This record gives sequence, structure tokens and C-alpha cells, in this order.
Amino acid sequence: MTPPVDTAFEAALRRDRLIVIAALVAVIALSWAYLLAGAGMGMSGLEMTRMSQHELTGNVDHAAKMHPAAWTPGYAALMFSMWWVMMIAMMLPSAAPLMLVFATVNRRQRATGRPHVAMAIFASGYLAAWGAYSLAGVLLQWVFERIGILSPMLVASSDEFVIFLLLAAGLYQLTPIKQACLRYCRSPLDFLNSRWRPGAAGALQMGLLQGAACVGCCWFLMALMFVSGLMNLYWIAGLALLVLLEKTIPGGQSFGRAIGIGLLVASAGVLALT
Repeated sequence: MTPPVDTAFEAALRRDRLIVIAALVAVIALSWAYLLAGAGMGMSGLEMTRMSQHELTGNVDHAAKMHPAAWTPGYAALMFSMWWVMMIAMMLPSAAPLMLVFATVNRRQRATGRPHVAMAIFASGYLAAWGAYSLAGVLLQWVFERIGILSPMLVASSDEFVIFLLLAAGLYQLTPIKQACLRYCRSPLDFLNSRWRPGAAGALQMGLLQGAACVGCCWFLMALMFVSGLMNLYWIAGLALLVLLEKTIPGGQSFGRAIGIGLLVASAGVLALT
């Protein structure tokens, strides 16, 4: 006996969701495993985290032994891979609702005989946007190291630089641009309904657009890793959690503004201590 169409569709939809969830969990787990292993930096992520924490708390005995790395093409490629995997580990958890909504819409397209594409193409566009951000992060890292405001442990070595980052990130959280990008990230169904493009090129374009919105939403928060150390796992996990909360919880936009106010208070606190 042939099952009812609605039942068959719901079963296929559940299967698609399980596949997407399994794929996301696998990619996130592999990304975090890469960071825990040290991202090719010659020591584990936990060791680099401890050294970053020592430097943040003023105990520089460990960090003082480090020497600035030579910026060869190989090292630049290593830094890019570290940045990009770090962005994937931090951003994919908050992008999970978007991927699930895309899978649902895509399944409905397929069920009605309209063009549909593989989830991987859409996800590739999303991750490419963060790849572009990662490239910008590497270039900034190189500049900051060259002018001496980033230590060999990739921790901000200038109080003025820390104050600037905290102040700028706090102010950006309160801007209309940030709030508009956050609305896009919090409403994936509205985005897909208004921006749906058919075919593989269309899916790639949608992924790039949504990824660009997420970059616009979170780029200054991600830049705060220059304060803590780029491989400080505590800060990586903490920032990832903040991004996840502001994108998913009720009242997330108010929560985002609260983060901004908190960052402004933190910048004032650092200023008072200098």
C-alpha cells in the first residue's frame, strides 16, 4: 500500500533534516578537533590557551620565550587555514537553523517539481564568505605583528589597542548596520523567501549573501580574538556562545545591544586601569 503523500513528504523531510544535522555535527566536531590539536602550530590548543592566559594575566614568563614567526607563504597559508577553520567552528552552530530551513525549502521545491540543488552548494557559499573574512583577518594579523601591537602568542600587547577594539566592537553592536544584519541572521525563512534563486549558481549566490550578512553581524565580535589570543580556546568558545545566543534566543537583538553595552563598560574598565 502506497503511503499518503503528506506522510511520505514528512518522512523525506525528517530524513533530510537528520542528514543535515549529522553533516553539521561532523564538520563542527572536526573543526574543533583541529583547533584542539593546535591547528598546525606545533603545540596543542590547550597549551596555546594556557600561554595566552598567562600573557593576559601578566605572567609573561612562558610567552617571553616565544619569537615572532617568519611570514613565509607556507606560514601565511597555515594562518589562513587556522582562521577559516576557527570561523567554521564558531559560526556553524549558529547557522544550523539556516541550513535546516534551506533543507526544508529545498525539499518542498523538489516535491513540487521545481529546481532544487544540493545543500553543499548553498553551504559552500556561506563558508566562502567567512573564508574571505579569514583572509582579511590574516592580513590584519600580519599588519598588527609588523607594527608591534600583537605579541608572538597573538595576544594584543598594547592597552590602547585593547581599548580601541573593545570600544569599536561595543559601538558597532549598537549600529543600525549590525541590527539589520542580525535580523537577516535571525530570520532565515524570510531571507530565503525574499532571495530565493534557482539552480546551483542561485544557491551559491544565496549562500554568499547570507554569509555576508552573518559576517556583517559578527565581524567585530570575531576581531576581539586579537585581544585574547587567536588560539585562546576559552575566548573562541565564549564568543561562539554569544553569537549563538544573539541569533537564536527570543529577544536576541536586545541581547546583542546588551553585549555592546558590556563591551563599552569593559573598554572603560581597561582605560581606568591603565
